[in-house]
Amino acid sequence: MLKELNGSNFEEEVLKAEGLVMVDFWAVWCSPCRALSPIVESVATEMDSVVKVCKYDVESDADIPSRYGVMSIPALLFFKNGELVDKSIGLVSKAKLVEKINSLL
Repeated sequence: MLKELNGSNFEEEVLKAEGLVMVDFWAVWCSPCRALSPIVESVATEMDSVVKVCKYDVESDADIPSRYGVMSIPALLFFKNGELVDKSIGLVSKAKLVEKINSLL
């Protein structure tokens, strides 16, 4: 299941979550973000039992993206038990994304 995030629910959904959480920082106007979206949605469905997948529209609130150094999108940030453990910037294949998630489990 894909969870929509914003400044008000980020802490509860990501920082207080147990296990692995992947946050996709994106924007409607971003072409690579739109290309990555079906990959993120597929991973959210197929790997639901091992990773919580969230999307954060950078247009909704810039505080969280700037706090984590998100300077370009799409940016995938990986949190484990509330701690930032890895990130991926730009368009990535589903195979590479699955590989990264498995390496972080």
